[in-house]
Amino acid sequence: MTQDAEAVAAFGYELGLLKRIRRSGWWHVGVRDPESVAEHTMRAAQLAAIIAAEEGADPARAAFLALWHDSQETRTGDLPHTAGAYLVKPDPRQITMDQTGKLPDRSRESIRGAVDEYEARQTLEALCAKDADKLEMLLQAVEYRDLGVHRVEAWIDSARRDLKTRTGQRIAEVATSVSPLAWRDR
Repeated sequence: MTQDAEAVAAFGYELGLLKRIRRSGWWHVGVRDPESVAEHTMRAAQLAAIIAAEEGADPARAAFLALWHDSQETRTGDLPHTAGAYLVKPDPRQITMDQTGKLPDRSRESIRGAVDEYEARQTLEALCAKDADKLEMLLQAVEYRDLGVHRVEAWIDSARRDLKTRTGQRIAEVATSVSPLAWRDR
């Protein structure tokens, strides 16, 4: 039992790196202090639950998948898409297997299953989680644009192009014209 607790504590420390790893693509357009992977993941998980609820999927499962979608970046950092021409993209499943190898069985299988389901994109929950990842990036781009960062349209266009759910598409459609401060007017 002590070994299990030590493994979970060690993994918890590793996951803490996500609070310090910055989303690196934003540096290309001049964002000096972009959000962390953990900050991105938090809003993506919340959006996944909302999208799933609207799509008739399981909100808790979609949020759980989104929660683990970038956890591998503790080992790789956040690689911008421009690195793709020079590096082979690491397999998230393999990284997750390495990360979780010493965890207790139930925890290990739960996390591995979530990553596998997310990567396979065969369930509605996985599609909702992936849409949430893209939608979160779109919202972040709009927020940066609102702060005066230029050249974020490629992120917005990419996110809109990749959305699969009707709910995600509808939200993206209005998000580009709604002020990031619209929530204050409610």
